[in-house]
Amino acid sequence: MTDLATVLGRQQGRGVLGPDPAREQQAHSRGFAAALGRTPSRAVDLGSGGGVPGLVLAVECWPEADVVLVDASQKRCTYLELCVADLDLVGRVTVRWGRAEEVGRDPAHRGAHDAVVARSFGPPAAVAECAAPLLAVGGHLVVSEPPEGPEGRWDDGALAALGLVREGSERIDGAWFTRLRQDAPCAERFPRRPGLPARRPLF
Repeated sequence: MTDLATVLGRQQGRGVLGPDPAREQQAHSRGFAAALGRTPSRAVDLGSGGGVPGLVLAVECWPEADVVLVDASQKRCTYLELCVADLDLVGRVTVRWGRAEEVGRDPAHRGAHDAVVARSFGPPAAVAECAAPLLAVGGHLVVSEPPEGPEGRWDDGALAALGLVREGSERIDGAWFTRLRQDAPCAERFPRRPGLPARRPLF
């Protein structure tokens, strides 16, 4: 088995992970786990990209959880599958190639997860619309925020239409995170067709 820092370094070499030092990306990833405050059974990393935070959470924070890494890029998914094999995570961590809107319509994933994490996935409205269909009632969405914080980024009324309730935001090791709870099943009309959550955001 290859260690996590080496795997993340390979992802940087492939051009699918940012240039920040691996230890900083690992520390930021651990912030998602701290913001969630518990270990989920089934979790999704929405827009996994190079594998941060999903791979870090699966290895360092949630070693018992089943984790799904979702990304719309076939190339990134191919690299993620190599990472999963290198880290000996096959069977517990899976890679799902597809748009988040499509995954949210997949019966295998709809309402099936108790945590969704999102880092640099898109504007808050798109994140919420793509994450809510994946969450079971009582599950949580944790979103990383820009350095200036979450002020003015969320609309509680629009979130209610998705069954989401914003529980709060906190700063952990210098980074902001917002936690939302799936308070009711997401309405069947969400997510809308691929691309629409970002082009015509709910808020």
